[in-house]
Amino acid sequence: MTTIMVTTMIALLLLGFPMMIPLITASAIGFYMMFNGLGQMETLIQQMMAGIRPASLIAVPMFILAADIMTRGQSASRLIDMVMSFIGHVKGGLAVSTAASCTLFGAVSGSTQATVVAVGSPLRPRMLKAGYSDSFTLALIINSSDIAFLIPPSIGMIIYGVISGTSIGELFIAGIGPGLMILMMFAAYSMIYATVKNVPTEPKSTWGERGRAVRMALWPLGFPVIIVGGIYGGIFSPTEAAAACVLYAVFLEFLVFRSLKVNDIYAIAKSTGLITAVVFILVAVGNSFSWIISFAQIPQAILEAVGVNEAGPTGVLIAICIAFFVACMFVDPIVVILVLTPIFAPAIASTGLDPVLVGILITLQVAIGSATPPFGCDIFTAIAIFKRPYWDVIKGTPPFIFMLILAAVLLIMFPQIALFLRDIAFR
Repeated sequence: MTTIMVTTMIALLLLGFPMMIPLITASAIGFYMMFNGLGQMETLIQQMMAGIRPASLIAVPMFILAADIMTRGQSASRLIDMVMSFIGHVKGGLAVSTAASCTLFGAVSGSTQATVVAVGSPLRPRMLKAGYSDSFTLALIINSSDIAFLIPPSIGMIIYGVISGTSIGELFIAGIGPGLMILMMFAAYSMIYATVKNVPTEPKSTWGERGRAVRMALWPLGFPVIIVGGIYGGIFSPTEAAAACVLYAVFLEFLVFRSLKVNDIYAIAKSTGLITAVVFILVAVGNSFSWIISFAQIPQAILEAVGVNEAGPTGVLIAICIAFFVACMFVDPIVVILVLTPIFAPAIASTGLDPVLVGILITLQVAIGSATPPFGCDIFTAIAIFKRPYWDVIKGTPPFIFMLILAAVLLIMFPQIALFLRDIAFR
């Protein structure tokens, strides 16, 4: 049965079907073979509905909507201007500002694709004009945007939390340390690159200009305060924080900045609805697929065959990192989380690993895979937005992939990088 399901999925993917079709087809075949006919096929529908029933998933469309409002408004540009005013003049400052802006916008959107658009669109022309190569610029943008997977809010963490039963609030707080560590790695590399390539620096802003930039960015900086401060302070649950972010985004862009008008609501709602529909369909069919493979005890068979169960905690973490990294090079990150998390659940439970640490490592691997050839989703987002050929987009990615892999190694060796804030906030 396993062979037929996997073969069906691969064949349909190679034929160009969207990911939801191979998943639901493989699930249907599994149900048919397991229950010897169509008599129990209603269970398939029940499992699909169960997948999108958890209340925590309400946070996903909320964060998508908030990100869409901010991307179309002024919040992103104000954050970028503030970062540039402080570090734009140092060697490599424009590149460091790009990475920092991606991190900041990730802290208010939770979406890598939204970050590529919001930060990459205004800063890529400036970096090219300043003397950075296009390959470095594109690689920096797509890899820095992946920090949005780690800095709360993170849609990937929400999906993992729902599937594994892990606290989403704890995952959000635990992602801050690794996200900032990766930002520092990218900043150091950017400064070295600019020094080696002798890239000119930007004019230094006066303290008056910095003060104005900070004042302009004060309102958008309220987003991370609402998300992190609200959850950390016990004021909001993650779902409530998402709803508060939408209300705050509407307040800023429609009333304070007046960058959007009532006529823009339809386009924003349509965009959010389409993205949400795709995510929820994947979650639904992914849950049915996860149920059938768990019911058939396929995960236990796979882990036993490759010897993961006897590998110990570190071996399990390494196996998880490799599996998620490779899978996200080919498949949508949400689907990978939905399919692989249940497979590794028995090994995680048997070795006593902290599910929050596992979730952070999985989120990091998803982030790496999203920007890794051949089919990382952020690569194709950049191709569509910047209208550059595939090779130009991936040419500069190897150094960033190396740094992200190094970050994963450091997390395995020193888990407190992720867990120390979680322990302060929730222990």
